[in-house]
Amino acid sequence: MTVLDTKVVRLTTDEATGYTMFQLGSFTFRRDDYFAHISWPKGNHIIEIDRFLRATVRDIGWGFFYGWIFFDDVFGTTNHYGTVDVFAGSYDRGCKEAGIDFLETFHAEAVAEAFQAIAQDWISVGYDPLNAPLETGSPIGSKGPERTDPLLRAFIAADRMLGLPGDKPVRTEAAGFPINRAFADLDYDSPDIECAAGFEGQLHAINLFDHIARSDVTWNPSISAVAGGNICCVTSEEHMLPVIHGNDRNEWFIQLTDEIHWNIADKNTGAPRGRIVMKAGDVCAMPADIRHQGFAPKRAMLMVMENGTPGLEARYASGELKPYPVDFG
Repeated sequence: MTVLDTKVVRLTTDEATGYTMFQLGSFTFRRDDYFAHISWPKGNHIIEIDRFLRATVRDIGWGFFYGWIFFDDVFGTTNHYGTVDVFAGSYDRGCKEAGIDFLETFHAEAVAEAFQAIAQDWISVGYDPLNAPLETGSPIGSKGPERTDPLLRAFIAADRMLGLPGDKPVRTEAAGFPINRAFADLDYDSPDIECAAGFEGQLHAINLFDHIARSDVTWNPSISAVAGGNICCVTSEEHMLPVIHGNDRNEWFIQLTDEIHWNIADKNTGAPRGRIVMKAGDVCAMPADIRHQGFAPKRAMLMVMENGTPGLEARYASGELKPYPVDFG
């Protein structure tokens, strides 16, 4: 694997729209009023601009996450934890059969810098791709004033259990985190804590729904509990997951409220493998050999459990570990 020692390059700026064209390695990125256009030596591709920007900011914010981030069936990235593949058609049967698939590997920092530069130039005031469509403006049209506030609100690891002194962030109405309109029907009573004699003040509990309901992002965990290689993320999901996630390890989903519909496909070919409708209380595992995309008709709460042990992806890729966590045979 050759890792390119290159950085993003700003090319020409379109006088009609005001947007800049960018180049990273052999890939070029330009946009018009409606679409992102991606070109490489073997071909080119077009993606709706809203979908492209929603995927771009999450790919950066997630640190390219575990495994594959498909912006759609053709374009995406693969995380090798230090380096990142940028690919076009590498996991699409039609592109491979036509011989137009292409992949280059970069240092992770270079891809993050490129996507950050593209997002900064292509996102104007009034549009926030981390919000649900009902809560944000539109990216369509010519360039407006660039946003000066942070585009990204990425993972924050919890220092302490939520609600204890020193936790972060403190999500309250006064801090600018109101209950989301979609969760107005939930119960937010605080738990009753009854300690045995001698243990007063040593037991703590929170209403987790109260925390998740105040999330100002969708499909993007804003806080995570991390203990060694164990990672727990709670998220607020509405509309559709802006990317298709290809796993390099097992990923556990616990549906906390409402429902999410998941389309499941083969990771390498994109061939359909199943469809899951998760309702409150359901638990499922997304295996290490699939790609998946979720659809939430109503804003829903989801808990995601990951094993972040370094090197785990290589054990799955080699076949040492089965792609699924439980064998019911």
